[in-house]
Amino acid sequence: MNKILVANRGEIALRVMRSAREMGIKTVAVYSEADRNALHVRYADESICIGPPPSNQSYLVGDRIIEACRQTGAEAIHPGYGFLSENAEFARQVKQAGLILIGPSPEAMEIMGNKLSAKAAAMKYNIPMVPGTEEAITDITEAQRRAVEVGFPILIKAAAGGGGKGMRIVNRPEDFIEQMNLAVSEATSAFGDGSVFIERYVSSPRHIEIQVLGDNHGNIVHLFERDCSVQRRHQKVVEEAPSSVLAPEIRERMGKCAVDVARSCSYTGAGTVEFIMDENLDFYFLEMNTRLQVEHPVTEMITGIDLVKEQIRVARGEALSFKQEDLKINGHAIEVRVYAEDPANNFLPDIGTLQTYQTPKGPGVRVDDGFEQGMEIPIYYDPMIAKLVTFGHDRTEAIERMIRAIDEYQITGIQTTLAFGKFVMKHPAFVSGDFNTHFVEQYFKPEFLDEGNEDEALIAAIIGAQLMQKASNKAIATSNNTEASKWKSRKMW
Repeated sequence: MNKILVANRGEIALRVMRSAREMGIKTVAVYSEADRNALHVRYADESICIGPPPSNQSYLVGDRIIEACRQTGAEAIHPGYGFLSENAEFARQVKQAGLILIGPSPEAMEIMGNKLSAKAAAMKYNIPMVPGTEEAITDITEAQRRAVEVGFPILIKAAAGGGGKGMRIVNRPEDFIEQMNLAVSEATSAFGDGSVFIERYVSSPRHIEIQVLGDNHGNIVHLFERDCSVQRRHQKVVEEAPSSVLAPEIRERMGKCAVDVARSCSYTGAGTVEFIMDENLDFYFLEMNTRLQVEHPVTEMITGIDLVKEQIRVARGEALSFKQEDLKINGHAIEVRVYAEDPANNFLPDIGTLQTYQTPKGPGVRVDDGFEQGMEIPIYYDPMIAKLVTFGHDRTEAIERMIRAIDEYQITGIQTTLAFGKFVMKHPAFVSGDFNTHFVEQYFKPEFLDEGNEDEALIAAIIGAQLMQKASNKAIATSNNTEASKWKSRKMW
């Protein structure tokens, strides 16, 4: 494998190209007309324009990407994340063209790309599942009956896609029909597939995911977990590794489950198995992402493994050079996604020119970005500017280093989420590790980002943490008094 085409843009394209260059592999960049002057275009050995700015006329057009391979002699395609990275049909096109896709097989993508078929595959290995339906529900009356059986509150979820689309929480039976219709409509609009299923709603979940790697020789390992519980609109904004709540025995069980999920679809390359964890630290399979994750740097920091290089080696047919027992966690890493969004205005995207752009430096700081001072944020793509990652010998040092790095990160000309990232790092709930996916709605208010309101924000945070602790203590007391009924309900699951 002498030349790789990177079918992506921005920071992930640059990140892949850097690892390829270290391996002595030449790279080809593809770009839309909006990205003509992008950093990944300048960094690559060769570059080809594949269409107008809209992604459906450029980065999502598989035929043009394959043609670019033919023109440049590229032997393989790295899809990054997003765009065509989990498109089984594109994976087949690549194979039929005699090229190598640096990723899993089309069959693995198809199985794990649909939440219902993914659940069916995982169930063969007795992976824990959230109580709910095991098939698509289309009949409203039948769906309502099944929802009552599962027990409210319930979650209606689209079988295809993700990102919170086609997802509805229903707290009362009388609201079910309306929410069911809305979920089906949204899923149809977003994914062209109105299939939905029902799960019991876990009210205070942690979002824990496990990084896996598999080769073509039957070897699969996990590289521990990432905690991605700080989210807005069901999308991650802060990730860390390892999680602050996992004991070694739970980590081992989750890792084994993740490896089994990967084995259920004969997975090769880098992938991520996602779990939801309740307040009792019981975990349940959520889905599998058949690609490199945005947050993969935190795993690289604590393991010392370059995941992109491993992807390339697997695609070349090499066996994994390490075994599970060779892997260990070293230190702690945190990633804050830096978006061109205004957190004071419901995180709405902001566009404009980067009048000032200076990244932080120093020990334990990594910045994966695709911009430089003077560049414009295009309106056509995801508004992420960079991934700011810090590493420390423990979680406290990683947090302290992140606060320092955010203070050093200078961006003017647009609104960014840097101030929100600092708010998270200093919040007592995050510092203590006692938080869940509702962190933003529970603790964040736009006015807390004003410098003059820092004391008010801190007081509100402390009061909120105290109230949550009281509620938790009350729940534990109630649980201890009703152990028999709790045992019965768990038997029903």
